[in-house]
Amino acid sequence: MSETSATAKDDQVHEKKHDKKRGDEPSFNMDELQALAALVNEHGFTDFEFENENIRVRLSKATVVAAAPTQTAAVPVAPPPAQAPVEPVSVEAKEPSDPDAGLHKITSPIVGTFYRSPGPDKAPYVTEGSSVSADTTVCIVEAMKLMNEIQAEVSGEIVKIYVQNGQPVEYGQPLFGVRK
Repeated sequence: MSETSATAKDDQVHEKKHDKKRGDEPSFNMDELQALAALVNEHGFTDFEFENENIRVRLSKATVVAAAPTQTAAVPVAPPPAQAPVEPVSVEAKEPSDPDAGLHKITSPIVGTFYRSPGPDKAPYVTEGSSVSADTTVCIVEAMKLMNEIQAEVSGEIVKIYVQNGQPVEYGQPLFGVRK
Protein backbone atom coordinates (compact mmCIF):
# COMPACT_ATOMS: atom_id res chain seq x y z
CA MET A 1 0.00 0.00 0.00
CA SER A 2 1.22 3.44 -0.80
CA GLU A 3 0.53 6.02 1.92
CA THR A 4 0.65 9.71 1.12
CA SER A 5 0.86 12.51 3.68
CA ALA A 6 0.44 16.06 2.53
CA THR A 7 0.89 19.24 4.50
CA ALA A 8 -0.16 22.62 3.14
CA LYS A 9 1.92 25.38 4.66
CA ASP A 10 1.43 28.86 3.33
CA ASP A 11 -0.30 27.44 0.24
CA GLN A 12 2.59 25.09 -0.60
CA VAL A 13 2.02 21.34 -0.70
CA HIS A 14 4.70 18.89 0.40
CA GLU A 15 4.24 15.22 -0.37
CA LYS A 16 5.82 12.23 1.33
CA LYS A 17 5.40 8.70 0.07
CA HIS A 18 5.85 5.68 2.28
CA ASP A 19 5.84 2.40 0.43
CA LYS A 20 4.55 -0.60 2.28
CA LYS A 21 4.83 -4.19 1.17
CA ARG A 22 1.23 -4.49 -0.08
CA GLY A 23 2.04 -3.49 -3.61
CA ASP A 24 1.05 -0.53 -5.74
CA GLU A 25 -2.52 0.62 -5.24
CA PRO A 26 -4.27 3.73 -6.54
CA SER A 27 -3.34 7.00 -4.82
CA PHE A 28 -3.69 10.73 -5.34
CA ASN A 29 -1.43 12.41 -7.83
CA MET A 30 0.11 15.86 -7.28
CA ASP A 31 -2.59 17.62 -9.33
CA GLU A 32 -5.30 16.10 -7.16
CA LEU A 33 -3.43 17.03 -3.98
CA GLN A 34 -2.97 20.61 -5.14
CA ALA A 35 -6.66 20.86 -6.06
CA LEU A 36 -7.58 19.46 -2.63
CA ALA A 37 -5.23 21.92 -0.90
CA ALA A 38 -6.78 24.82 -2.84
CA LEU A 39 -10.27 23.66 -1.88
CA VAL A 40 -9.30 23.37 1.80
CA ASN A 41 -7.71 26.84 1.68
CA GLU A 42 -10.74 28.32 -0.10
CA HIS A 43 -13.08 27.16 2.68
CA GLY A 44 -10.81 28.44 5.44
CA PHE A 45 -9.89 25.09 7.00
CA THR A 46 -6.66 24.92 8.95
CA ASP A 47 -6.65 21.11 9.18
CA PHE A 48 -8.07 18.45 6.87
CA GLU A 49 -7.58 14.73 7.08
CA PHE A 50 -8.86 11.95 4.83
CA GLU A 51 -8.17 8.26 5.21
CA ASN A 52 -9.46 5.08 3.63
CA GLU A 53 -7.98 1.62 3.20
CA ASN A 54 -5.76 2.71 0.30
CA ILE A 55 -4.54 6.17 1.24
CA ARG A 56 -4.22 8.68 4.06
CA VAL A 57 -4.00 12.42 3.37
CA ARG A 58 -3.54 15.10 6.00
CA LEU A 59 -3.47 18.77 5.06
CA SER A 60 -2.52 21.29 7.70
CA LYS A 61 -2.13 24.99 7.12
CA ALA A 62 0.26 26.77 9.44
CA THR A 63 -1.26 29.98 10.67
CA VAL A 64 1.03 32.73 11.78
CA VAL A 65 -0.49 35.22 14.16
CA ALA A 66 1.48 38.42 14.39
CA ALA A 67 0.56 40.56 17.32
CA ALA A 68 0.43 44.19 16.36
CA PRO A 69 2.33 46.35 18.81
CA THR A 70 -0.05 48.34 20.90
CA GLN A 71 0.70 51.88 21.80
CA THR A 72 -1.12 53.81 24.42
CA ALA A 73 -1.18 57.50 23.86
CA ALA A 74 -1.24 59.68 26.91
CA VAL A 75 -4.46 61.64 26.91
CA PRO A 76 -4.09 64.98 28.61
CA VAL A 77 -6.44 65.28 31.53
CA ALA A 78 -7.93 68.65 32.30
CA PRO A 79 -7.85 69.57 35.98
CA PRO A 80 -11.27 69.48 37.64
CA PRO A 81 -13.01 72.82 37.94
CA ALA A 82 -12.50 74.63 41.20
CA GLN A 83 -15.24 73.92 43.70
CA ALA A 84 -16.30 75.62 46.85
CA PRO A 85 -14.87 73.96 49.94
CA VAL A 86 -17.14 71.29 51.35
CA GLU A 87 -17.75 71.36 55.05
CA PRO A 88 -17.08 68.02 56.73
CA VAL A 89 -20.15 66.26 58.03
CA SER A 90 -19.93 64.63 61.42
CA VAL A 91 -20.47 60.90 61.13
CA GLU A 92 -21.58 60.68 64.74
CA ALA A 93 -24.40 63.17 64.17
CA LYS A 94 -26.05 61.00 61.49
CA GLU A 95 -28.95 58.74 62.34
CA PRO A 96 -28.36 55.09 61.42
CA SER A 97 -29.47 54.69 57.81
CA ASP A 98 -30.38 51.02 58.38
CA PRO A 99 -33.89 50.86 59.88
CA ASP A 100 -33.17 47.25 60.93
CA ALA A 101 -29.99 48.20 62.82
CA GLY A 102 -31.38 47.48 66.30
CA LEU A 103 -32.97 44.16 65.32
CA HIS A 104 -31.68 40.66 65.92
CA LYS A 105 -31.77 38.86 62.58
CA ILE A 106 -32.80 35.22 62.43
CA THR A 107 -30.80 33.82 59.51
CA SER A 108 -31.11 30.66 57.47
CA PRO A 109 -28.71 27.96 58.72
CA ILE A 110 -28.87 26.13 55.35
CA VAL A 111 -29.61 26.61 51.66
CA GLY A 112 -33.18 25.64 50.81
CA THR A 113 -36.76 26.82 50.34
CA PHE A 114 -38.42 29.04 52.96
CA TYR A 115 -41.92 28.18 54.22
CA ARG A 116 -43.79 30.30 56.79
CA SER A 117 -46.26 27.54 57.72
CA PRO A 118 -46.17 23.78 58.34
CA GLY A 119 -48.41 23.19 55.31
CA PRO A 120 -50.08 25.04 52.44
CA ASP A 121 -53.47 25.10 54.22
CA LYS A 122 -52.05 25.89 57.69
CA ALA A 123 -51.58 29.24 59.42
CA PRO A 124 -48.06 30.75 59.46
CA TYR A 125 -45.87 30.00 62.46
CA VAL A 126 -45.37 33.73 63.13
CA THR A 127 -46.47 37.05 61.66
CA GLU A 128 -45.21 40.60 62.13
CA GLY A 129 -46.06 41.56 65.70
CA SER A 130 -45.88 37.99 67.05
CA SER A 131 -44.06 37.45 70.36
CA VAL A 132 -41.47 34.68 70.27
CA SER A 133 -39.30 32.91 72.82
CA ALA A 134 -35.95 31.24 72.14
CA ASP A 135 -37.54 27.84 71.41
CA THR A 136 -40.42 29.11 69.21
CA THR A 137 -40.47 27.63 65.68
CA VAL A 138 -40.64 30.56 63.25
CA CYS A 139 -40.48 28.80 59.87
CA ILE A 140 -39.35 25.76 57.89
CA VAL A 141 -36.47 25.61 55.44
CA GLU A 142 -36.75 22.64 53.11
CA ALA A 143 -33.49 21.18 51.90
CA MET A 144 -33.26 17.97 49.89
CA LYS A 145 -36.86 17.01 50.77
CA LEU A 146 -36.15 17.41 54.50
CA MET A 147 -38.20 19.95 56.43
CA ASN A 148 -35.93 21.79 58.91
CA GLU A 149 -37.74 23.76 61.62
CA ILE A 150 -35.98 27.03 62.41
CA GLN A 151 -36.11 28.32 66.01
CA ALA A 152 -36.11 32.00 67.02
CA GLU A 153 -33.13 31.53 69.40
CA VAL A 154 -34.02 34.86 71.10
CA SER A 155 -37.07 36.23 72.91
CA GLY A 156 -38.77 39.28 71.48
CA GLU A 157 -41.23 40.53 68.88
CA ILE A 158 -41.14 39.77 65.13
CA VAL A 159 -41.04 43.19 63.46
CA LYS A 160 -39.80 42.30 59.97
CA ILE A 161 -40.17 39.30 57.64
CA TYR A 162 -37.51 39.47 54.93
CA VAL A 163 -38.47 36.47 52.78
CA GLN A 164 -41.65 35.52 50.90
CA ASN A 165 -43.23 32.09 51.33
CA GLY A 166 -41.79 29.52 48.90
CA GLN A 167 -38.72 31.64 48.07
CA PRO A 168 -35.26 30.01 47.86
CA VAL A 169 -32.88 31.12 50.62
CA GLU A 170 -29.10 31.02 51.00
CA TYR A 171 -26.97 30.16 54.00
CA GLY A 172 -26.82 33.19 56.32
CA GLN A 173 -29.64 35.07 54.58
CA PRO A 174 -31.82 37.06 57.04
CA LEU A 175 -35.32 35.59 57.44
CA PHE A 176 -36.81 37.62 60.32
CA GLY A 177 -36.01 40.75 62.29
CA VAL A 178 -36.71 40.45 66.05
CA ARG A 179 -36.80 43.35 68.49
CA LYS A 180 -35.56 42.07 71.84
